Amino acid sequence: MKFNADEIASVIQSEIEHFQTTVDVREVGVVLEVGDGIARVYGLSGVMSGEMVQFPSGVIGLAFNLEENSVGVIILGDYLQINEGDEVKALGRLLSVPVGDAVIGRVLDPLGNPLDGKGPVNTTERRIVETNAPGVAERQPVREPLQTGIKAIDAMTPVGRGQRELIIGDRKTGKTTIAIDTIINQRESGVKCFYVAIGQKDSSVANTIKVLEQAGAMDYTTVIVAGASAPAPLQYVSAYAGTSMAEYFMYKGQHALIVYDDLSKQAVAYRQLSLLMRRPPGREAFPGDVFYCHSRLLERSAKLSKELGGGSLTSLPIIETLEGEVSAYIPTNVISITDGQIYLQPDLFFKGIRPAMNVGISVSRVGGSAQIKAMKDRQVAGGMRLALASFRELEAFAQLGTDLDPATQARLDRGYRMVELLKQPQYQPLNVVDQVMVIFAGNNGALDQIPTSKVQAWEKAFLQFVRDQKSAVRTQIAEKKELTDELKNALKGIITEFNSTWKPGGK
Repeated sequence: MKFNADEIASVIQSEIEHFQTTVDVREVGVVLEVGDGIARVYGLSGVMSGEMVQFPSGVIGLAFNLEENSVGVIILGDYLQINEGDEVKALGRLLSVPVGDAVIGRVLDPLGNPLDGKGPVNTTERRIVETNAPGVAERQPVREPLQTGIKAIDAMTPVGRGQRELIIGDRKTGKTTIAIDTIINQRESGVKCFYVAIGQKDSSVANTIKVLEQAGAMDYTTVIVAGASAPAPLQYVSAYAGTSMAEYFMYKGQHALIVYDDLSKQAVAYRQLSLLMRRPPGREAFPGDVFYCHSRLLERSAKLSKELGGGSLTSLPIIETLEGEVSAYIPTNVISITDGQIYLQPDLFFKGIRPAMNVGISVSRVGGSAQIKAMKDRQVAGGMRLALASFRELEAFAQLGTDLDPATQARLDRGYRMVELLKQPQYQPLNVVDQVMVIFAGNNGALDQIPTSKVQAWEKAFLQFVRDQKSAVRTQIAEKKELTDELKNALKGIITEFNSTWKPGGK
């Protein structure tokens, strides 16, 4: 057998060219103790805060506490697979999640692993979970409306693209319903939606996903789940992971909406981790930096400047109160960070006024700049908040049993009808043009002769009448986005015509 010298030379030459002198050097440590979702590791002297570490079982951890003799690691997975004495290696990179169109329509865990049985997430793009929020110069004021489809909110506490509007209230007052209605209402707006379920019951999350699927909203929605049974570290990380997935679209010049359901449970998970790490407790046993935990999360929601593409990320954080205690630690923290709040009151909810929004405490710091001109009109939502507030005072006065003059009685009667008009069934968001028409009708006395119990039936029939027979006027309002005198007169004519034929008992 003869050897070809040229062949041998070329093989040796290619081997020399591809020879790598780098040695795979990794910093390793040893687990000193493990339990309750955290591990204490000795030996990782060069590890950085927030750096990923890996245990022999493949479970990932995050360097959370850098101490003099050891490192406190939060475990993003099953800590029961980790034993004392296990070797831990630092990975030299920060925690990241998959992003891009591949995550849309999926149900994922906070690390981006699929939970819906639809196979792996096919994307090569990833984003770091903890990133800096855009600076002041990189933002622009919130001026573009993000319609929730809920009459009471779009009229009195409007939400704009890039805004952070808090939904706050006791348990079982309809907080999640408002968020889900808003997601369903984005069907034709092109807004990508992200729903982060933190510490929720798995049955509740499954029900929410089912509602989104039935409404066709899962086509543009991603659900990130860190349920009540998930370890505290995953519940803590989930909000940041969801924000990174949503931010991808904001920096691409698109619009995204993220719902955190709810941040009180994330704060409790963070408190658990901090206490286990022996960080000093503060008020209500929360660590001193729990405010920073939420502020650095919510500051990432913004309307970017035109130079950066003009994309936006709108967030709807949810906070659960106990017995309406808005002045508790976490509620006051998040109220001070956000651009307004929608306060849901149990008394109103149990009276059947749903959404149970307390108009007095609820506020939007963006205000009318996040409304279309038609909604801002004085005859629509312009004076609505004051009118409802004065109605509440009158109602309380009338309960004293005093005789009322006809004018005051008429104001009371109209108030009752407006309250009835603002009620809305869950998962049935209303187009903003339809909202403008029914509120205009209510403010102009179209419902004064309608029995209060028939107001919702009137609304349904009226909107159907406009769609079937007067669609030209509806189209004009949708195109112009404002109510000209001509359109107001046309609407008044339509209302008169409809009321002359509609009977409360019939259709």
